[in-house]
Amino acid sequence: MNALNPAVLRTEIRLFRREPAALFWILLFPALLLAILGSIPSFRHPDASLGGLRTVDVYVPVAVLLGLIVGGVQSLPQTVTGYRERGILRRMSATPVRPSALLAAHMLVYGGAALLSALLALAVGRIAFDVALPRQAAGYLLALLLATAAGLALGAVVTALSRTTKIASAIGSAVFFPMMFCAGVWVPVQAMPDLLARIVGWTPFGAAAQALNQAAAGHWPGWGHLGVLAAWTVLLTGAAVRWFRWE
Repeated sequence: MNALNPAVLRTEIRLFRREPAALFWILLFPALLLAILGSIPSFRHPDASLGGLRTVDVYVPVAVLLGLIVGGVQSLPQTVTGYRERGILRRMSATPVRPSALLAAHMLVYGGAALLSALLALAVGRIAFDVALPRQAAGYLLALLLATAAGLALGAVVTALSRTTKIASAIGSAVFFPMMFCAGVWVPVQAMPDLLARIVGWTPFGAAAQALNQAAAGHWPGWGHLGVLAAWTVLLTGAAVRWFRWE
């Protein structure tokens, strides 16, 4: 059997659409946060400490990454661990549909939701606050896809390490807040001291934030940042495959 089963994917999409919390936090919250920040008058004026950009400009890439962090690090582990905890994966192993089909479907659902969230954040920034669209669109898309792969791989590792949904919630929260900091939720990467910016640049979402910022400004993302994202994706995927248990 192929790892991806269309029937399983359709079922998981329907189940995802019935989860109002996931729909809000992954799809709507990042754009809503951007709208709230953009409504602050001082955030719509150029800031010399941000290289002449407005605060709302630098928060668009942050909002783009936020939905990915929520979906990959918190929602995905909770859902898949819940399936394991209830014995669904064990029962699937006795059918022609392999448990890997379920995991592949979740990866596509949450990855797709993260990309839709990114598009919504970009649209809100452009329409509501006249934030320029990424000037290096191809580089921006490449950085976003690599960030999505790294985020889903990180979520798979959290899932692999969690025997129960409570453990998944605890580990996910422990990872969630540092990743939000590295993405620039509290302090934009451009406003961080140089040493701190270099340090967070070695994390998946710190590298993603810097790559997106470069592409938004019209430059090709630094190969160092793209390499960090690719390396984290490979490393985390290998760890998830090694540690993952269906039961």
